[in-house]
Amino acid sequence: MSYCAAIESMTGERKALHKSYHDERYGFPIHSDNELFCRLVMEINQAGLSWETILKKEDNFRAAYDYFDIGIVAAYTETDRERLLGDPGIIRNKLKINAAIENAKTIVQLQKEFGSFERWLEHHHPKTKEEWVKLFKKTFRFTGGEIVNEFLMSTGFLPGAHPSSCVVYEQILNAKPMWNKK
Repeated sequence: MSYCAAIESMTGERKALHKSYHDERYGFPIHSDNELFCRLVMEINQAGLSWETILKKEDNFRAAYDYFDIGIVAAYTETDRERLLGDPGIIRNKLKINAAIENAKTIVQLQKEFGSFERWLEHHHPKTKEEWVKLFKKTFRFTGGEIVNEFLMSTGFLPGAHPSSCVVYEQILNAKPMWNKK
């Protein structure tokens, strides 16, 4: 069952949480490096957990990680790592926290070389899912196949976030995702 269809069977606050993400963000291109970094961190933290858990904690993640300001996160010290490990509002997994910090440092380097994280992604487009996974594993930490796939689908670099029958599909096309560029 697709994410789009699954939402229809949800009720109440749960449905509202997922519907908001589905209708307004999932699959839409992101042009802010900080928001791309945010999505990457969120996808990494989702590993082994439900997406609903991550959506419920999103505001806490934003506050804990300085609103995903890449430069600030890249400069985090051991004190920041300890603060994050002690924050009950986020996922307190040392490997995921370390990945966020190290990936921020990597993105700073990519920004220096390509001008932005988005341009680095565009530079490597198009690739197959397998090629993207290989590139991400070589470049970033804690980026397995499912994390890379969801990150790229959710940011418009790979197709598949919505079937053509979804009410949001046309909006996605109008937003000009990279997967649909000729």
